[in-house]
Amino acid sequence: QVQLVESGGGVVEAGDSLRLSCAASGHTFSMYNMGWFRQAPGKEREFVAAMAWNTGRTEYGDSVKGRFIISRDNAKNMAFLQMNSLKSEDTAVYYCAADGSLKTTYPNPSDPIQYHYWGQGTQVTVSS
Repeated sequence: QVQLVESGGGVVEAGDSLRLSCAASGHTFSMYNMGWFRQAPGKEREFVAAMAWNTGRTEYGDSVKGRFIISRDNAKNMAFLQMNSLKSEDTAVYYCAADGSLKTTYPNPSDPIQYHYWGQGTQVTVSS
């Protein structure tokens, strides 16, 4: 069983930056496709970013393109989400997710059903 633990959330002002971390257990982290999602109160879960394990290909949700950057450190079993130029509409609980299929294909990185493991989430609040 893979466990994911997010950290780094907090309260910031609009225009600030924040870096979220996701610590993963398990010996095959380097072969997990990793994703970040968020959910604001009263809204559906929204795709934020994803990174394929084998190609390093990244994808981003339209609302965060050019502002957020996903990365990973396989040696430390960590994934990260660098969030820049934060806006009030970025306020949400942020979740990291891992696709534990160990496959080389990554057909739907923006679809939550792609992922087998989820963290408990970390709150990000951006005040305007």
